[in-house]
Amino acid sequence: MSTSGTGSGNHRTLGTTQVLPARPGGRRSAAKEDAFHRCRRYRTDHRLFADVDPALGRIMLEVGAVGAVVMPATLGAKVAEALSGPRRCPIIAHPRSDRWTFLTGPTDNSYLDMGLFADLFRVCASIALPGSRIVLPSPADERTGYRSWISAPEEDYRPNLAEVTGVTRTAAAAPRCGVN
Repeated sequence: MSTSGTGSGNHRTLGTTQVLPARPGGRRSAAKEDAFHRCRRYRTDHRLFADVDPALGRIMLEVGAVGAVVMPATLGAKVAEALSGPRRCPIIAHPRSDRWTFLTGPTDNSYLDMGLFADLFRVCASIALPGSRIVLPSPADERTGYRSWISAPEEDYRPNLAEVTGVTRTAAAAPRCGVN
C-alpha cells in the first residue's frame, strides 16, 4: 500500500502511516488526533491497514488485502441478515447516501466477471476495485452521523468476497412480498 504521491507535499510518511504537520502552537486539531487514535486501533486490533488523509483527517483504506462490496441499505439489511452467524461481517453505513459497505477478505478478480457485474449493477451494488480507497468511520464521522458502523469489526474477521457477492445475488433475486 502506497502512501506517497498524494496531498500537498507538506506531510511526511513514517513507515506506512502518514504524519500530519503540527499546527501553529505545536498541536494538531482534536478531530485529527481522534482520527489518528482510531486509525491506530484499526491497524492493531483489526488488521485494517489504513492511513489518515492529511488534508481531510479521514481514515482511508486501500482496497486489496481487504475487499469491499457497496450496496443500497435496504439490500444491505437483507445481506447482513443472511450473513449473520457467530462472527459478523464489518459493515459501514453511509446514511446520507443510504448505502452500506461490507468489508470482506482480500479482493480477487471477480470484478472482471461480467455476469456478476451485471447482477450487482441491476441492484445498484458494486465491488470496490483493487487500489481504490474507502473511508472507515472516524470519531468525527460518527458524531456528525456522516459515516458509522452497522456492524463493527470483530478482531480481524472478514468473510470471503465470494461469500458476500453470492449472498448479495441471492438476496437481490429473492421475490418481494406482494409482488407476482
